[in-house]
Amino acid sequence: MSTSSLKAAPIVRKKLGDQVFEQILHQIETGDLVAGDFLPPERELMKQFNVGRPAIREALQLLHTKGLIVISHGERSRVSKLNASIAFQQIDDVAKLLLSQEPSNLDNLKQLRRIFETGVIEFAALNCKSNDVNALQSIVALQRQQLGNAEAFVQCDIDFHARIAEISGNPLLKVVSEAVLSWIFEHHSSLLHWSGKEETTLLEHEKIIDYLAANDAKGAVKVLTAHLDRSDRIVR
Repeated sequence: MSTSSLKAAPIVRKKLGDQVFEQILHQIETGDLVAGDFLPPERELMKQFNVGRPAIREALQLLHTKGLIVISHGERSRVSKLNASIAFQQIDDVAKLLLSQEPSNLDNLKQLRRIFETGVIEFAALNCKSNDVNALQSIVALQRQQLGNAEAFVQCDIDFHARIAEISGNPLLKVVSEAVLSWIFEHHSSLLHWSGKEETTLLEHEKIIDYLAANDAKGAVKVLTAHLDRSDRIVR
């Protein structure tokens, strides 16, 4: 009589804090806890889960780190309202570390940016309205004021491209745009020293606005592509 071996995963004893975290997370996932709900006080949570204060605090800190709850001094923890920004914040540090350890990934990220932004600007051109044009012009005006202040100039650059993504009408695109650009600029210190190319950037931004204002998708893609080509040459 033969016996067959069972395929089984190793049994792992989880820490009490992890178990508390998983149970509270399950309540958030199932809707038993919703955005704005306050969690019970620590003492009550200790009784509910039959664990000590360290396990409760460990679980709450993990929930807070993941953006799932807000911890305020002197107040009970509260369930966060989740959004795309919170999701990307969770991978922000890892993404930046990956880029710093594997520089070749920067070229991959720039390629992703090109595919992403040229697609986004088509939607933006079709949706662009006068208030969007005004907003972009204000960003460029502010960016011009930051000449000589490299970090502020770059932040305006990120704001400009993120605002275009926002015009597309898809809120996720704006968050992705901000994340990708922040990762690129974080590890391209040469972008902070353009040696007089800032004026060219401003002129290119103004051209992009002109095509968006005219709802000319093809023209917007063309001028944006040239803008990205020049940027890539600078940082190589």
